[in-house]
Amino acid sequence: MHKVRTYNAISVEGLNRFPREDYEVASEISTPDAIMLRSHVLKADDIGDTVAAIGRAGAGTNNVPVAACTEKGVPVFNAPGANANAVKELVLTGMLLSSRGITNGINYVNTLTDMTDDAKMAKLLEAEKKNFKGGEIQGKTLGVVGLGAIGSMVAEMALMLGMNVVGFDPALSVDAAWRLPSEVKRMENLQSLFAKADFVTLHLPMLDATRHLVNKDVLACAKEGCRLLNFAREGIVDQAAVIDALDSGKLQRFITDFPTPALLNRDDVIAMPHIGASTAEAEDNCAIMVVDQLKDFLVNGNIKNSVNFPATELDRQSDVRLAISNSNVPKTLSNILGLLADANINVADMINKSRDEIAYNLIDISEMPSDDVLEKIRATEGVIKLRVLA
Repeated sequence: MHKVRTYNAISVEGLNRFPREDYEVASEISTPDAIMLRSHVLKADDIGDTVAAIGRAGAGTNNVPVAACTEKGVPVFNAPGANANAVKELVLTGMLLSSRGITNGINYVNTLTDMTDDAKMAKLLEAEKKNFKGGEIQGKTLGVVGLGAIGSMVAEMALMLGMNVVGFDPALSVDAAWRLPSEVKRMENLQSLFAKADFVTLHLPMLDATRHLVNKDVLACAKEGCRLLNFAREGIVDQAAVIDALDSGKLQRFITDFPTPALLNRDDVIAMPHIGASTAEAEDNCAIMVVDQLKDFLVNGNIKNSVNFPATELDRQSDVRLAISNSNVPKTLSNILGLLADANINVADMINKSRDEIAYNLIDISEMPSDDVLEKIRATEGVIKLRVLA
């Protein structure tokens, strides 16, 4: 029986994918095999020795102590792309709200509570509508910064709406490049993208390399009247530089999912309360993806969509499998295999993968090792965690 501790309210659609005969899922479990959470801020001390994996039902993992997990040999799973459509639709909403006098018009209409005559109201609105005139997004240029799961969907949507799309991604993966519509023109740097774009939307993870990526120097290159949208992470944008650009008129609007007191009550800011992925569908999709990944890891040791461990998948060739995480140093794997050979245990199949300082191995073997052999493997220099899957 696998035990999964949950934090936050996880989608029932996802949790129902844990078979009740094989999994105990609850928020009060003290010795879980896995932890599943959404926005709860997890501390390193919360990760006990029994924890083999952590699943974040969303894309970001800023609320998980990833480095501490790596040291403990615990992969952290997330759900990249599961909330992409929700964010994509909100980006479109933000572009439309920033282009048309929608919010100002709605606010104005709601001030007319003293009027009781339908005809007079219609006449007044006909006269006042000129104050809320906006522009269309068709034919405008959208700059997409970050061309992963969300960015590529945003780019495709913009093309379908008749926009021109330019993109920039300093770390574009092969998979992302295949997803990207061919009509997207790739820019060599951020400055050239801002110089061409009427709208710029950000879709990057929060890393040391992306902190304040949009700063004073980049904004100085922006096309006059540009609208900047941030539904990624707050720290990617230097807020002080954005406010200066708004005050000078260089930026016409800032649309953000990360309000701060300095951004409130500004006509040139549209601030939303962290609702980028707040749809029932996105919450279901994220939970389903993470549950499926946790199940495959707990049962088979396979790893998909981990932010700190290498992607590793091996079809089962025997009833006994060793899943071993170790420091990415020479001789550790050969020492483990030597221990198995000394015990006359045949290796049916295996895979070894590494990522930065961590290595991960799946080894299918012919029989269950003795406790003595298992203890020798655990004591092998470099081994961090050993799991026996049978």
